[in-house]
Amino acid sequence: MRIDARLTGSFLSAFIANEVRRVGFSRVVVGLSGGIDSALSAYLAVAALGPENVKAIALPYRTSSDESLAHARLCAEDLGISLEVVPITAMADGYLDLVPEASRHRRGNVMARCRMIVLYDRSMLHEALVLGTSNKTELLLGYGTQHGDLASALNPIGDLYKTQVRQLAGAMGVPEPILLKPPSADLWEGQTDEADLGFTYEQVDRLLEQMIDGRYMDSELIAGGVSADFVASVRRRVRSNQFKRRPPIIAKTSTRTVDKDFHYLRDWGT
Repeated sequence: MRIDARLTGSFLSAFIANEVRRVGFSRVVVGLSGGIDSALSAYLAVAALGPENVKAIALPYRTSSDESLAHARLCAEDLGISLEVVPITAMADGYLDLVPEASRHRRGNVMARCRMIVLYDRSMLHEALVLGTSNKTELLLGYGTQHGDLASALNPIGDLYKTQVRQLAGAMGVPEPILLKPPSADLWEGQTDEADLGFTYEQVDRLLEQMIDGRYMDSELIAGGVSADFVASVRRRVRSNQFKRRPPIIAKTSTRTVDKDFHYLRDWGT
Protein backbone atom coordinates (compact mmCIF):
# COMPACT_ATOMS: atom_id res chain seq x y z
CA MET A 1 0.00 0.00 0.00
CA ARG A 2 3.00 2.31 0.47
CA ILE A 3 4.07 4.32 -2.55
CA ASP A 4 7.30 6.04 -3.52
CA ALA A 5 6.00 9.58 -3.10
CA ARG A 6 8.79 11.25 -5.07
CA LEU A 7 8.42 9.02 -8.12
CA THR A 8 4.62 9.01 -7.97
CA GLY A 9 4.44 12.79 -7.66
CA SER A 10 6.81 13.26 -10.60
CA PHE A 11 4.89 10.77 -12.73
CA LEU A 12 1.48 12.30 -12.01
CA SER A 13 2.71 15.84 -12.64
CA ALA A 14 4.15 14.69 -15.98
CA PHE A 15 0.83 12.96 -16.73
CA ILE A 16 -1.06 16.23 -16.23
CA ALA A 17 1.38 18.25 -18.34
CA ASN A 18 1.34 15.70 -21.15
CA GLU A 19 -2.42 15.12 -21.25
CA VAL A 20 -3.28 18.82 -21.08
CA ARG A 21 -0.82 19.96 -23.72
CA ARG A 22 -1.27 17.13 -26.21
CA VAL A 23 -4.90 18.18 -26.79
CA GLY A 24 -3.98 21.82 -27.25
CA PHE A 25 -4.60 23.28 -23.79
CA SER A 26 -2.27 24.85 -21.24
CA ARG A 27 -4.52 25.35 -18.19
CA VAL A 28 -6.74 23.38 -15.82
CA VAL A 29 -9.68 24.26 -13.61
CA VAL A 30 -9.98 22.51 -10.26
CA GLY A 31 -12.72 22.68 -7.65
CA LEU A 32 -11.01 23.26 -4.29
CA SER A 33 -13.26 21.84 -1.60
CA GLY A 34 -10.88 22.24 1.31
CA GLY A 35 -10.36 18.47 1.36
CA ILE A 36 -7.27 16.39 0.74
CA ASP A 37 -8.18 14.98 -2.68
CA SER A 38 -8.78 18.30 -4.42
CA ALA A 39 -5.78 19.77 -2.62
CA LEU A 40 -3.50 17.02 -3.94
CA SER A 41 -4.84 17.44 -7.48
CA ALA A 42 -4.12 21.17 -7.25
CA TYR A 43 -0.57 20.62 -5.95
CA LEU A 44 0.14 18.18 -8.77
CA ALA A 45 -1.29 20.61 -11.33
CA VAL A 46 0.85 23.50 -10.09
CA ALA A 47 3.93 21.27 -10.26
CA ALA A 48 2.95 20.32 -13.82
CA LEU A 49 1.77 23.61 -15.31
CA GLY A 50 2.82 26.41 -12.97
CA PRO A 51 0.54 28.42 -10.65
CA GLU A 52 -0.53 30.82 -13.40
CA ASN A 53 -2.16 27.93 -15.29
CA VAL A 54 -4.22 26.51 -12.44
CA LYS A 55 -7.64 28.10 -11.88
CA ALA A 56 -9.04 27.15 -8.47
CA ILE A 57 -12.70 27.57 -7.60
CA ALA A 58 -14.46 27.08 -4.25
CA LEU A 59 -18.16 26.22 -4.53
CA PRO A 60 -19.85 26.52 -1.13
CA TYR A 61 -23.52 25.85 -0.40
CA ARG A 62 -25.26 27.64 2.46
CA THR A 63 -24.82 24.62 4.74
CA SER A 64 -21.14 24.19 3.86
CA SER A 65 -18.61 24.36 6.66
CA ASP A 66 -16.73 27.64 7.10
CA GLU A 67 -13.68 25.50 7.77
CA SER A 68 -13.86 24.01 4.27
CA LEU A 69 -13.61 27.42 2.64
CA ALA A 70 -10.84 28.42 5.04
CA HIS A 71 -8.88 25.30 4.09
CA ALA A 72 -9.42 25.97 0.37
CA ARG A 73 -7.99 29.46 0.91
CA LEU A 74 -5.08 28.00 2.88
CA CYS A 75 -4.28 25.62 0.01
CA ALA A 76 -4.52 28.36 -2.64
CA GLU A 77 -2.31 30.73 -0.65
CA ASP A 78 0.31 28.03 -0.12
CA LEU A 79 0.36 27.29 -3.86
CA GLY A 80 0.30 30.92 -4.93
CA ILE A 81 -2.83 30.52 -7.03
CA SER A 82 -5.94 32.68 -7.06
CA LEU A 83 -9.16 31.27 -5.62
CA GLU A 84 -12.53 32.25 -7.04
CA VAL A 85 -15.47 31.68 -4.68
CA VAL A 86 -18.75 30.89 -6.45
CA PRO A 87 -21.62 30.07 -4.05
CA ILE A 88 -24.06 27.53 -5.50
CA THR A 89 -26.92 28.14 -3.05
CA ALA A 90 -29.19 30.08 -5.40
CA MET A 91 -28.58 27.64 -8.25
CA ALA A 92 -29.23 24.51 -6.17
CA ASP A 93 -32.18 25.93 -4.25
CA GLY A 94 -33.84 27.02 -7.48
CA TYR A 95 -34.50 23.33 -8.06
CA LEU A 96 -34.51 21.97 -4.50
CA ASP A 97 -37.30 24.34 -3.49
CA LEU A 98 -39.48 22.46 -5.98
CA VAL A 99 -38.79 19.10 -4.31
CA PRO A 100 -38.97 19.72 -0.54
CA GLU A 101 -39.40 15.98 0.01
CA ALA A 102 -35.91 15.24 -1.44
CA SER A 103 -33.68 13.14 0.80
CA ARG A 104 -30.28 14.37 1.95
CA HIS A 105 -28.58 12.23 -0.67
CA ARG A 106 -30.77 13.58 -3.47
CA ARG A 107 -29.99 17.08 -2.30
CA GLY A 108 -26.29 16.25 -2.15
CA ASN A 109 -26.35 14.96 -5.72
CA VAL A 110 -27.98 18.21 -6.89
CA MET A 111 -25.26 20.23 -5.15
CA ALA A 112 -22.50 18.09 -6.68
CA ARG A 113 -23.92 18.57 -10.17
CA CYS A 114 -24.37 22.31 -9.68
CA ARG A 115 -20.70 22.53 -8.76
CA MET A 116 -19.73 20.75 -11.93
CA ILE A 117 -21.88 23.11 -14.03
CA VAL A 118 -19.78 25.99 -12.68
CA LEU A 119 -16.47 24.18 -13.23
CA TYR A 120 -17.28 23.35 -16.83
CA ASP A 121 -18.49 26.88 -17.49
CA ARG A 122 -15.25 28.26 -16.06
CA SER A 123 -13.29 25.74 -18.12
CA MET A 124 -14.73 27.32 -21.26
CA LEU A 125 -14.08 30.82 -19.94
CA HIS A 126 -10.44 30.05 -19.17
CA GLU A 127 -9.89 27.65 -22.11
CA ALA A 128 -8.93 25.01 -19.57
CA LEU A 129 -9.61 21.35 -18.83
CA VAL A 130 -11.47 20.25 -15.70
CA LEU A 131 -9.13 18.35 -13.39
CA GLY A 132 -10.54 15.32 -11.56
CA THR A 133 -10.30 14.82 -7.81
CA SER A 134 -11.79 11.33 -7.20
CA ASN A 135 -9.50 8.69 -5.73
CA LYS A 136 -9.43 4.95 -6.47
CA THR A 137 -11.31 3.99 -3.32
CA GLU A 138 -14.22 6.28 -4.22
CA LEU A 139 -14.25 5.13 -7.84
CA LEU A 140 -14.33 1.44 -6.93
CA LEU A 141 -17.05 1.88 -4.30
CA GLY A 142 -19.13 4.24 -6.41
CA TYR A 143 -18.84 6.89 -3.72
CA GLY A 144 -19.46 9.86 -5.95
CA THR A 145 -22.05 11.51 -8.16
CA GLN A 146 -22.27 10.89 -11.90
CA HIS A 147 -21.90 14.19 -13.76
CA GLY A 148 -20.97 15.69 -10.42
CA ASP A 149 -17.71 15.15 -8.56
CA LEU A 150 -16.94 12.12 -10.77
CA ALA A 151 -16.84 14.29 -13.91
CA SER A 152 -13.53 15.53 -15.34
CA ALA A 153 -11.42 15.71 -18.47
CA LEU A 154 -8.48 13.97 -16.76
CA ASN A 155 -7.91 12.57 -13.30
CA PRO A 156 -4.39 12.35 -11.84
CA ILE A 157 -5.34 10.60 -8.58
CA GLY A 158 -7.90 8.04 -9.75
CA ASP A 159 -5.45 5.14 -9.37
CA LEU A 160 -4.43 6.09 -5.82
CA TYR A 161 -6.28 4.63 -2.86
CA LYS A 162 -7.32 7.15 -0.22
CA THR A 163 -4.51 6.09 2.10
CA GLN A 164 -2.03 6.61 -0.76
CA VAL A 165 -3.53 10.05 -1.41
CA ARG A 166 -2.71 10.90 2.20
CA GLN A 167 0.88 9.71 1.78
CA LEU A 168 1.47 11.69 -1.40
CA ALA A 169 -0.32 14.79 -0.11
CA GLY A 170 1.91 14.81 2.95
CA ALA A 171 5.03 14.46 0.83
CA MET A 172 3.96 17.29 -1.49
CA GLY A 173 3.40 19.71 1.37
CA VAL A 174 -0.39 19.89 1.63
CA PRO A 175 -1.03 21.86 4.86
CA GLU A 176 -1.43 19.78 8.01
CA PRO A 177 -4.98 20.93 8.88
CA ILE A 178 -6.15 19.48 5.56
CA LEU A 179 -4.17 16.27 6.04
CA LEU A 180 -5.54 15.59 9.51
CA LYS A 181 -9.24 16.42 9.27
CA PRO A 182 -11.87 13.70 8.69
CA PRO A 183 -12.71 13.37 4.96
CA SER A 184 -16.06 14.91 4.05
CA ALA A 185 -17.96 15.84 0.89
CA ASP A 186 -19.36 18.76 2.94
CA LEU A 187 -22.89 18.22 1.63
CA TRP A 188 -24.62 18.69 4.97
CA GLU A 189 -23.63 19.65 8.49
CA GLY A 190 -21.58 16.99 10.25
CA GLN A 191 -21.32 14.75 7.19
CA THR A 192 -18.20 12.56 6.92
CA ASP A 193 -17.21 10.00 4.29
CA GLU A 194 -16.45 7.22 6.75
CA ALA A 195 -19.79 7.63 8.56
CA ASP A 196 -21.56 7.37 5.20
CA LEU A 197 -19.57 4.31 4.17
CA GLY A 198 -19.76 2.50 7.50
CA PHE A 199 -16.02 1.72 7.68
CA THR A 200 -12.69 3.52 7.62
CA TYR A 201 -10.62 4.14 4.52
CA GLU A 202 -7.76 2.17 6.07
CA GLN A 203 -10.00 -0.88 6.49
CA VAL A 204 -11.46 -0.84 3.01
CA ASP A 205 -8.20 0.08 1.26
CA ARG A 206 -6.45 -2.96 2.69
CA LEU A 207 -9.29 -5.14 1.44
CA LEU A 208 -9.58 -3.46 -1.98
CA GLU A 209 -5.85 -3.75 -2.66
CA GLN A 210 -6.05 -7.51 -2.15
CA MET A 211 -9.42 -7.90 -3.87
CA ILE A 212 -8.74 -5.74 -6.93
CA ASP A 213 -4.98 -5.47 -7.39
CA GLY A 214 -4.12 -8.84 -5.87
CA ARG A 215 -7.18 -10.61 -7.37
CA TYR A 216 -7.70 -12.60 -4.20
CA MET A 217 -10.73 -14.87 -4.12
CA ASP A 218 -13.28 -14.25 -1.39
CA SER A 219 -12.27 -17.48 0.36
CA GLU A 220 -8.66 -16.25 0.51
CA LEU A 221 -9.70 -12.87 1.92
CA ILE A 222 -11.82 -14.52 4.60
CA ALA A 223 -9.02 -16.97 5.43
CA GLY A 224 -6.78 -13.93 5.89
CA GLY A 225 -8.99 -12.61 8.68
CA VAL A 226 -11.49 -10.34 6.88
CA SER A 227 -15.10 -10.93 7.87
CA ALA A 228 -17.26 -12.65 5.28
CA ASP A 229 -19.91 -9.92 5.57
CA PHE A 230 -17.37 -7.16 4.91
CA VAL A 231 -15.94 -8.99 1.89
CA ALA A 232 -19.41 -9.59 0.44
CA SER A 233 -20.51 -6.00 1.07
CA VAL A 234 -17.46 -4.46 -0.59
CA ARG A 235 -17.54 -6.91 -3.52
CA ARG A 236 -21.21 -6.06 -4.06
CA ARG A 237 -20.49 -2.32 -4.03
CA VAL A 238 -17.67 -2.63 -6.55
CA ARG A 239 -19.81 -4.70 -8.92
CA SER A 240 -23.02 -2.69 -8.60
CA ASN A 241 -21.24 0.61 -9.25
CA GLN A 242 -19.43 -0.45 -12.40
CA PHE A 243 -21.77 1.74 -14.45
CA LYS A 244 -20.26 4.84 -12.81
CA ARG A 245 -16.77 3.92 -14.00
CA ARG A 246 -17.41 3.74 -17.73
CA PRO A 247 -18.92 5.91 -20.48
CA PRO A 248 -22.56 5.33 -21.45
CA ILE A 249 -23.10 1.96 -23.09
CA ILE A 250 -23.70 2.40 -26.82
CA ALA A 251 -25.92 -0.04 -28.71
CA LYS A 252 -23.92 -1.46 -31.61
CA THR A 253 -25.70 -1.07 -34.96
CA SER A 254 -22.78 -0.52 -37.36
CA THR A 255 -19.40 -2.03 -38.24
CA ARG A 256 -17.44 0.64 -36.36
CA THR A 257 -18.94 1.69 -33.04
CA VAL A 258 -17.51 4.36 -30.75
CA ASP A 259 -15.91 2.77 -27.64
CA LYS A 260 -16.22 -0.78 -29.03
CA ASP A 261 -14.27 -1.39 -32.24
CA PHE A 262 -13.31 2.22 -32.98
CA HIS A 263 -10.25 2.26 -30.72
CA TYR A 264 -7.26 4.50 -31.31
CA LEU A 265 -4.72 6.14 -29.03
CA ARG A 266 -6.46 9.32 -30.10
CA ASP A 267 -9.99 9.24 -31.51
CA TRP A 268 -9.34 11.35 -34.62
CA GLY A 269 -12.18 9.76 -36.58
CA THR A 270 -9.95 8.04 -39.14
